[in-house]
Amino acid sequence: MAVDAAGIDIASLVLRVSVGGTLIAHGWNHAFGGGKIEGTAGWFDSMGLRPGRLHALMATGTELGAGLLLLLGLLTPLAAAGAVGTMAVAFITAHLRNGFFIFRPGQGYEYVLMIIMVACALGALGGGGASLDRALGIDGGLSGWTGLAVTALAGGLGAALLLAVFWRPAKKPAETTEA
Repeated sequence: MAVDAAGIDIASLVLRVSVGGTLIAHGWNHAFGGGKIEGTAGWFDSMGLRPGRLHALMATGTELGAGLLLLLGLLTPLAAAGAVGTMAVAFITAHLRNGFFIFRPGQGYEYVLMIIMVACALGALGGGGASLDRALGIDGGLSGWTGLAVTALAGGLGAALLLAVFWRPAKKPAETTEA
């Protein structure tokens, strides 16, 4: 059975629009919703990502930039890596301890894990027919296993480096035992 190129192009477009649009909405909310950048900075500080303002600006910029690149289908594996990186940081710092389901108190990790996996799939699919990658002739080397590797490694290593350098969660008080 042959792979239908039109189906792959459609799948890539649908995934790029949904993940790209979600990232833009997320970044926009960090910048302009509720507490704006200052509120986002306080939230990051409370999770141990210090300095909070730097991380609020980096996360917002990454989500807006990666989202736009995904919508355009430009440098798709690198844009998808931005989604992997930001969601991997959220996975570790905010959601992992709450279990799988998003409806659990504190929100579980199913949502961020799904975005990570879909972003990895996008890296493998590439931008598809309706993309700037295709229009510029750069899609050939940026899909398949190479695209997946770029997406997973760049996103995962970026998140790991950020966490290693900047994440300092508050220590839990030591349990006391009565003698």
